[in-house]
Amino acid sequence: MKKAKFLFSILALIILFTSCKKESDNYIDPRGTDYAGSESCIQCHKIQSESAFHSSHFKASSPATKENILGHFKNGKNTFVYDANTKLVMEERRDTLYQVLYKNGKEVQAYPFEILFGIKNAQTSAYWKNHYTFELPISYYKSINDWATSPGYSATVPNFERQIDKECFGCHSSNIASRYVTTSSDSITFMTMEVEDFMSKRTLIYGIDCERCHGPAKQHVRTHLKFPDLKKAQNIVAFKDLKKQQRIDACAICHSGNDKLKIKSRFQYKPGDDLLDYFRGVPASNDSINYDVHGNQLGLLAQSKCFKKSEAMDCMNCHNPHENASKNLATYSSMCISCHQGIEHTPSTIKTAGKSLLTNCVECHMPKQDSKAIRFQKSNGGAMSSYSLRTHKIAVYPPNKK
Repeated sequence: MKKAKFLFSILALIILFTSCKKESDNYIDPRGTDYAGSESCIQCHKIQSESAFHSSHFKASSPATKENILGHFKNGKNTFVYDANTKLVMEERRDTLYQVLYKNGKEVQAYPFEILFGIKNAQTSAYWKNHYTFELPISYYKSINDWATSPGYSATVPNFERQIDKECFGCHSSNIASRYVTTSSDSITFMTMEVEDFMSKRTLIYGIDCERCHGPAKQHVRTHLKFPDLKKAQNIVAFKDLKKQQRIDACAICHSGNDKLKIKSRFQYKPGDDLLDYFRGVPASNDSINYDVHGNQLGLLAQSKCFKKSEAMDCMNCHNPHENASKNLATYSSMCISCHQGIEHTPSTIKTAGKSLLTNCVECHMPKQDSKAIRFQKSNGGAMSSYSLRTHKIAVYPPNKK
């Protein structure tokens, strides 16, 4: 009897592992069969995966579940007032969250939260309609711990019809349905264009996942599961093997603004590609005075003397893409001091900075600035507020310019 139970247990385990392997082998990523999906990374890269899955990169977009959403849905903190007769209420109905418009106390419209964009500083939302996504008019901002108008929306007139362009998903997700056609002459390829602008829910991969930055991993996973003793990564892009400009381009695909001529979709980009094959500068994109702190971190960093003079400096000197940026500003100061040893400050700076002189370099040399692209307004005609982010232009700022 014991022998039979033992054999049954062994058989059950064999079936379990066989089915798991079969399920893994049969996984088909919306991007193609050469992709393995981020879940496949956990088995060998547990520490990096656990960290990355909680990062603002991975949460750049996410399904609108109660676990993911920011903001309040209880009475007293869930209402935006447009005027005496019109209000928008954030409501939970069964298992779905809604923005519900009321006029004269009666419900007029109710739109569901279906996609969330952002999690670190603010969060805006969207709903699906006929294979397109539309931004909801009210967003949540951590700086005020409250609901306010989504960027560019009116605080007096509700609007549910602003469509979210597919290009927005290019920096907030790892895939959304696209087909491409190449237009060519006899000697040169002019442009690779997206055939349609509609989108399919089934092809959306939320957030910036592992393969968005490291490339397709199916063969990598198969190789290392078959040969677990291999020390050097096979069939995958390791950033340590990329050249400086290639590492920068991998970040710049989303962190260098949207004012350039698009040649190819961001979704076609693979780490190691030349960014110039995807975007080309136009006269307006050289307007460095108006680089925004929200979307063009590379443009600002490239103006810094630190960046211009360094042969090794890139984004990952200060940022680990698997983690959120550290809130301990002293960690960045140690990086600054590693190059700026023996720096002499003026007496007035020493007096102003005091004990934080060597532990908070970024507060003076990378101060927070207001975004020109994002502004929002609170309920009941509240004052217009600015969305502030730390500039990536490392410089000496006069006190009144911080």
